[in-house]
Formats: sequence, structure tokens, C-alpha cells
Amino acid sequence: MIGLVTDSNSQLPPELAKRFEVEVVPLSVTVDGQEYLEGVDLDAGEFYARFESRRPVVSTAQPSPGRFAEAYEAAAAAGATEILSIHIGASVSGTVNSARLASQVAPVPVRIVDTGTASFAVSLCVWEAAEAVAAGATLEEAAAAAERVGASVGNVFVVGALDVARAGGRLAGDVAASSTTIPVLTLAGGVMREVDRCRDLEEAAEVMAGFIRAGGSSLRVGVGVSDPATVPLVEALEERLRKAPEVSEVVRYVIGPSVGAHTGPGTVGAMFSARR
Repeated sequence: MIGLVTDSNSQLPPELAKRFEVEVVPLSVTVDGQEYLEGVDLDAGEFYARFESRRPVVSTAQPSPGRFAEAYEAAAAAGATEILSIHIGASVSGTVNSARLASQVAPVPVRIVDTGTASFAVSLCVWEAAEAVAAGATLEEAAAAAERVGASVGNVFVVGALDVARAGGRLAGDVAASSTTIPVLTLAGGVMREVDRCRDLEEAAEVMAGFIRAGGSSLRVGVGVSDPATVPLVEALEERLRKAPEVSEVVRYVIGPSVGAHTGPGTVGAMFSARR
């Protein structure tokens, strides 16, 4: 039996974690000097509330090897004879390294996948691997499925707090703030670049849906909501995607603190990959 483990930066929705019986290891998020575990003692609502009066000082850190060891032991106790551990890319986090250290003392063999990506894109890798396992794939076959998705996943998003995105050093220099237009962005080659600039939420939803539909057929899509103010755009985008013939399934995820630390409130994201 293959057990599945990921980290909280994947933003894995509870329904998918339950469907595939995935152990989720929390990252640490420090807000104004206070450290929290993502999804354990700091949720998205509490995190974005900190931005209401001023911009807090936020940083993130990978889980300790000890937390991974606990997850591997839990998976083994649940019956896993080998484990597939799928994580945020090593280029942006030390999470994979912590997982590797813990795998050396795990009670069963652990295969670690560095997805080379982040946020719900990691969940798409988990999703593909989990379905491969359910279809009878071996550990290496399931790992290869996750790696394929990590190499091809697409993204499109809007960011309400461009200053937060710019502070992270990934926003292209030609993306300018505006009080009258909404920049629609995509992250490619480690840089947030502008796809289009829209006049209102309906136009932004249309542009985002079009970008996703151009990504292929039989698409799995995750639509991310941050703070409550982003719900109208999320709903408008979901409505368009559910009618799109290229889209096979849409799920909603919450943009939690380990991602929101780099994008801030007002963010709506969409990650997508084609089913094999």
C-alpha cells in the first residue's frame, strides 16, 4: 500500500486530502515575530485579518525533519508499506531537504518528489499521483505522474497587493499598480508577468478563463480564494470554467498563509493541468 504525504504549501483542500488519505505536514509562518503552524494554529481568515490595519511582517519556514518523521510514522501506522512524499520545489523552500532527512529514519521506504513548483500546483501533482496509485501504479510510476504534472502545470492570477508581490522580488518591473484596472498575471520562469489588464471583475474572469481553456483538454483546475473580498471574482471564474468543454473538474482551495505571505490579500489564483 502506497501512502501519500505533502506539505501545507500545496493548499490541498480538505476534501481532496480526505479522498486520497493524504498526510499534510504544516509549514511555519511567522507574523510580526509570532510563529504559527499553517492550517493548525493560523488559518487564512486570521492571517488576512492582520492586513486590515497595516501590512504585517511575515516570513515562512519549512517544516522540521521531525514533523516529517511524524507524518511518515502515521502513514505507516495506517498501513502504508511505502510512501510517496510530494512537495514544494527545492528552489523556493527547504521543505524537500527536511523530508529527505526524515526519510532516512522512516519505518518504510519513502520516495520524495520535488515538484519544482508551489501552491495548488503541488496539489495537482498529488492528485495525479493519487489517481495513478488507485489505478494500480507502482511507487515509481506514481512519482513519475507527479513529476509530469509539476513540469507542465499552468497558472493565472490577480494580486490585490502588488506591493507585497513586488517585495518578494518576482514581479516583473513593467507591472504597474492602477486604481482603474486589474492586472491579470502568470508566473513563468520565476517571474510574475502580465497577461492582460482588465477594467472590472467580469472582464478579469473572462481573461482568466480564456487563459486556462487554452491550456489543453480534460483540465483539472483549482481556483484559489484568499480574503472574503475575492469571492465575487472566484465565483465568476468558477461559473465560466464549469461551462467550458476543456475543463473536466473544478475545485476551490484557500490561499493560505504560506502563499499569501508573498501575494497578500486580494489574490485570486487558478492552477490547472491536463489529465493523462
